Amino acid sequence: MAYDGELAQRVRALLDGEPVVEKRMFGGLAFLVDGHMAVAVGGRGGLMARVPPEQLEALLAEPGTDEVVMGQGRRMRGWVTIDDEALGDDVALRAWVTRGLDVVRALPPK
Repeated sequence: MAYDGELAQRVRALLDGEPVVEKRMFGGLAFLVDGHMAVAVGGRGGLMARVPPEQLEALLAEPGTDEVVMGQGRRMRGWVTIDDEALGDDVALRAWVTRGLDVVRALPPK
């Protein structure tokens, strides 16, 4: 399944001026900073965003969010998916993209 090109364009617009590398991953399009994935437009819709692990439970209480679960039921601590409805406006999208950027900026470059 192809990722949502319109959502990818919205993310690109928010990341304009950032040192971002785009890479196709997990059936979607990932946005990396210093080698770390900050956010990704999912191949099944929505957005996958990196979040501070200590904030995961609180962020999962927000509408349209879910914890990322990879193959064989492996939970990805520090990652959430946000459905398309919860990304309806640029304010909401910006908040998730900013969270992802803040997390990866705190990591050493790869």
